[in-house]
Amino acid sequence: MMRKQIAAANWKMNLTLSQAEELLRDILAENIIPGEYQEVLFAVPFPYLMVASKAVSAKSNYAIAAQNCSHKISGAYTGEVSVEMLSSIGIRYCLVGHSERREYFKETNEELAQKIDLLLIQQITPLFCCGESLDIREAGNQNKYVETQLQQSLFHLSSEQITKLVIAYEPVWAIGTGKTATTQQAQEMHVFVRSVLAGKYGEETAGKISILYGGSVKSGNAKELFSSPDVDGGLVGGASLMAQEFIQIVKAMK
Repeated sequence: MMRKQIAAANWKMNLTLSQAEELLRDILAENIIPGEYQEVLFAVPFPYLMVASKAVSAKSNYAIAAQNCSHKISGAYTGEVSVEMLSSIGIRYCLVGHSERREYFKETNEELAQKIDLLLIQQITPLFCCGESLDIREAGNQNKYVETQLQQSLFHLSSEQITKLVIAYEPVWAIGTGKTATTQQAQEMHVFVRSVLAGKYGEETAGKISILYGGSVKSGNAKELFSSPDVDGGLVGGASLMAQEFIQIVKAMK
């Protein structure tokens, strides 16, 4: 079985509604037809989820993701958005533990484990983000750090459950800094993430899980990054806000 190749746009906290509609229109007008094992995702801000879902509804292998969800089921949590709410509007993917959520909102590995459990109950695919900051990379501790993230957030899952996830490796030091991990650094880390999963769940299970690279992916480096055997696509930030950039990234999938 071929692993799913995914080009995922993460719009973060950007764009007005009219800008969002225009960007989607421009990208979809290119009429790229993803292959059987390919998917194009747009992780859009909460207010645009339904508009974006409607925009891609007629296209196969295009989907909308939420950028976050609450780790609580429901209740007195003003301003939060529950997994059940996402499910009720037909959302099929949700980012979990993006480096910005971890850094600015102090999300813990334990909270992320709770989010993943709630998403799986609602049959929403968690797109789980892991990765290290510059100081950790410079100290040579990136492997241990990422392994801990995986263990504390994912290792309570069964083999069947873990294959329902998509993982994104984000070298935090390469996000929005213009620094990109070399293709070799990306491939090495993806191999390591897969080896950690294989250690817990076996080679066959680990081989089914798509691992995306998320660190300053642009049209200029996407093809080379995606050509690495263990890089199954990208989680794209800034470049996903420009139609032509993201179109070229989608076209760069294997």
